[in-house]
Amino acid sequence: MKRGFRLLRDGVTAFALLAFIGLIALKLQSARDVEMNGPFAIVDGDTLAADGSRLRLVGLDAPERGQSCGEGEKVWACGEAARTLLQDMLAGRQVQCRGHRRDRYGRLLVTCRAGGTDPAAALGRRGLAGSTGGCATAGPAARPQHAGSRSGPFDRPGHWRHREGMMVEAPSWLDDIAFRLGLREAAP
Repeated sequence: MKRGFRLLRDGVTAFALLAFIGLIALKLQSARDVEMNGPFAIVDGDTLAADGSRLRLVGLDAPERGQSCGEGEKVWACGEAARTLLQDMLAGRQVQCRGHRRDRYGRLLVTCRAGGTDPAAALGRRGLAGSTGGCATAGPAARPQHAGSRSGPFDRPGHWRHREGMMVEAPSWLDDIAFRLGLREAAP
């Protein structure tokens, strides 16, 4: 009798667990892309705004709008340069962005196309943004040419945000090592 009860209990538990896993898989599968079409306001080199929503280009971390790069007489406004370049790339073009995940600040993480161009990759090629999360579309292409923000002393955007009080938590020492080895460009 006890053995039959255990088998029934184990069967019901296994069924409930499988049903729960199935519901989770169904929910993940139903996460559909949100598509937004321009025009967009350019907040900074990796953030767009439209209809009260903020969108962040996925796989990219650009210097902040008030951030400078270089040193001494060669200091330049790399954050403003990234914002201006993104604005110029999107101006007058049909811009389509899509994504389905949000970052910890509630911004929709998107990939965008503007007139057949990927603005995130273009910012990276010009050295005005680094890649995040192992995404290799941005910074590494700029590193050999020492272009853009990599042309002189460069403070990672995450470190700059932390120092300026825009981030509670500084990037970890593992992020620093990966950055210095060229394995990862920046943590958002």
